[in-house]
Amino acid sequence: MLFQIQTDIDTMLTTVQDSVVAVEETVTDSSINLLTMAQYGGWIMIVLALMLAFALYLFIERLVVLTKATKEDKTFMNRIRDYIKDGNIDSATKLCKRTNTPSARMVEKGITRIGRPMQDVQVAIENVGNLEVSQLEKGLVLIATIAAGAPMLGFLGTVLGMVQTFFNMAQNASGVIEISALSEGMYQAMVTTVGGLIVGILAMFAYNFLVSRIDRVVRQLESRTMEFMDLLNEPV
Repeated sequence: MLFQIQTDIDTMLTTVQDSVVAVEETVTDSSINLLTMAQYGGWIMIVLALMLAFALYLFIERLVVLTKATKEDKTFMNRIRDYIKDGNIDSATKLCKRTNTPSARMVEKGITRIGRPMQDVQVAIENVGNLEVSQLEKGLVLIATIAAGAPMLGFLGTVLGMVQTFFNMAQNASGVIEISALSEGMYQAMVTTVGGLIVGILAMFAYNFLVSRIDRVVRQLESRTMEFMDLLNEPV
C-alpha cells in the first residue's frame, strides 16, 4: 500500500515538473514586447501613438526655442551701457535687433522709452517680458493635456475591453466559458492601460522639463530688467 502511494506521488511530481518545463518553454518562445502589445490594443493604441508623436514634436520644437532664448552674449549689457553713455542710441538699438533674444527685445523696448519717467520705462519693459514669456509657453497646455488625457484614454480602453469580455460571456449559450475567450478581451484592456500610462508619464516629464527651462528664461529676463534699470539710474 505504501509502495503504491509512493509510486503515485512520484508520478504526480514528474507530471508537474514536465508541465512546468513546458510552460517555461512556451513563455520563452512567445516573449512579449511593446510592439506586440500595441497590436492587440485596438484603435485606442493608434490614438495614443498619435498623441505621443504630437507631444514629442511639441517638446522638440519648444526645446529648440528655449535653447535659443537662453543663449546670449555675456558682453551684451556692457556694450549697451557703453552705447547709452556715449549717446549712441541707434547702435544700441541695432545691437538688440541683431541679438534677437527675449531679453534683447525687452532692452530694445526700454531704449525706445529713454527720456520718459522711469516708471513708464519699467512698465514698458515688463509688458514686453510678459509677451515673451507667453510666447515661450506656447504649446505647453497641449502637452499638459496629453499628460492628463492619455491615462484616461487608456482606462477607457480597459473599460471597453472588459465590457467586450462580459458581452462575449453573455452571448455564450452553452454556458461553458473558455479561458481563451476571456483572456483576449482582458489582454486588450490591460494593454490600453499600459499604453496610456506610458504616454502620460512621458508627456508629464516633458512638460515639467520645459517648465523648468522657462523658469530659467524668466529669471534671466528679470536680471536683464534690473541691469537696464540700474544703467538708467547711473550718474552721467
